[in-house]
Amino acid sequence: MGFGIGDIFWIFLLLSSVQPIWQRRQVEYRRLRALQQFQQERKSRVILLIHRQESISLLGIPISRYITIEDSEQILRAIRLTPPDVPIDLILHTPGGLVLATEQIARALIRHPSKVTVYVPHYAMSGGTMLALASDEIIMDANAVLGPVDPQLGNFPAASLVKVVEDKPISEIDDQTLIMADISRKAIQQVQRFVRTLLKDDVPRQKVQPENIESIIDALTTGRVTHDYPITVEEASEMGLPITVGLPLSIYGLMDLYPQPQGGRPSVQYIPMPYDNRPMMPAPKGRPMEELER
Repeated sequence: MGFGIGDIFWIFLLLSSVQPIWQRRQVEYRRLRALQQFQQERKSRVILLIHRQESISLLGIPISRYITIEDSEQILRAIRLTPPDVPIDLILHTPGGLVLATEQIARALIRHPSKVTVYVPHYAMSGGTMLALASDEIIMDANAVLGPVDPQLGNFPAASLVKVVEDKPISEIDDQTLIMADISRKAIQQVQRFVRTLLKDDVPRQKVQPENIESIIDALTTGRVTHDYPITVEEASEMGLPITVGLPLSIYGLMDLYPQPQGGRPSVQYIPMPYDNRPMMPAPKGRPMEELER
């Protein structure tokens, strides 16, 4: 009994449908192995919170990921299952997310008796920064950034809504803006109170000098800069946050297992190996470039 063209087509279709599932299982297995290895090296509970832009399988529609209630449920469960004498390592890569979910995770982190360390390989903005403030040590890549935690009401910064009411006569402001400004004041006060709680945490030890707490709160919550302002390692260290520069190489290996989904041609390509030392080309004769008239 021979195979026809139709049989070959159906076999090809079957293999094509199975291949993505097999590849996904392989990546999941590699992630689990890498996570187990890092956890054994650190002798800690390692939790990953990595948000990438994902797409629907068939339609390719991009979906932005952020901190959700589902995330908080999973992380709270992981913290609850961690013995009190076991440290927690949280690897963060997130643009932020829901305030409720973020505060739930942060409160659980500061209540954990052992040391909590947050790793930031690229960025942890907004709610991600809030989680970093809940840790005892923030270990960052030299080029990684944090962000302000000032509250946002819809598309507007709370601090800007308050400023509108302060700068304009009340007779020229509509009721909706007045209501939003009142909510904004409350939101700013709530965030400041919570950030103060995080920074005053002294279990297992004091992580921020008491004299730096109010200045950190002012810098992060009052809207002095835009909400997407990148706070560099140098600026965060000057504030007095417990920053350490230099990530273990295994963190970068873990991040490689969570690639950004690509559609079509990749936007960035490079050869992942050191360049050979090649002989320099002879310098051109004539006047140096900086001396040429423009």
